[in-house]
Amino acid sequence: MLSRLFSLAAPVLVGLVFLCCWQIICRLEAIPPYIMPAPTDVAVALLENGSTLCHALYSTLVVTLSALLLSVVLGALAAFTLVQNRFIERSLMPYIVLMQVTPIVAIAPLIIILVKTTVAALIICATLIAIFPVISNTLQGLHSVDPGLRAFFLMHKAGRLNMLLRLQIPSALPMFLAGVQISSGLALVGAVVAEFVAGTGGNSAGLAYEILQASFQMDIPRMFAALFMITLTGLTLYMATSSLRRLVLRHWHQSDHTDGKTA
Repeated sequence: MLSRLFSLAAPVLVGLVFLCCWQIICRLEAIPPYIMPAPTDVAVALLENGSTLCHALYSTLVVTLSALLLSVVLGALAAFTLVQNRFIERSLMPYIVLMQVTPIVAIAPLIIILVKTTVAALIICATLIAIFPVISNTLQGLHSVDPGLRAFFLMHKAGRLNMLLRLQIPSALPMFLAGVQISSGLALVGAVVAEFVAGTGGNSAGLAYEILQASFQMDIPRMFAALFMITLTGLTLYMATSSLRRLVLRHWHQSDHTDGKTA
């Protein structure tokens, strides 16, 4: 219990020390808010523009969560398909890697032009960024089956589907959930990057548009407030997926028992 409280209090304490140092430096050096706002300036901007920023956060969250859901579903299906045949895996995996290493800012304008609905185009861009960890982690987990258990299943003449459902999927679950944890942050990054490229305003404007508008107007505290909301959202997504991983694995998988003892 004490170790868990310490693990929660330690990062909060580090954050408070960082904010205090930031505040002191800005005040002692008399740095103008349009160059580097103090934490209090950011807090004031957050309160003054709270409704606008919350609406933008909702738009960004719609894209982020939709992309994360698509990444999980399509990534898992792709991994299940690739693991069935070595030839298919070796033929398609280079193109999956190519999709990952291609900068999204290079193809996002084309996607936005081809897709009629802006929100759908943003979701596609974010999905392209977030899907790779799910595919690679799940595929690695499906391959990392205990040889003794595999031999046991083969000895009992288990079919391909039975082996997938009862052996490979349970073995791959920890790595799959780790991939989801990584993809949650990448989906948010992809949503923000896609919004930057699209530059959409109006009712579908996200936090990236608010950052652009604030930078054009030299309203730096407001820009930092939007950045703070993006950071807080990413941290929340990471903690949510981490809690999901512990909830699913804590009762039966050795990897999470180890994490629980060291946390």
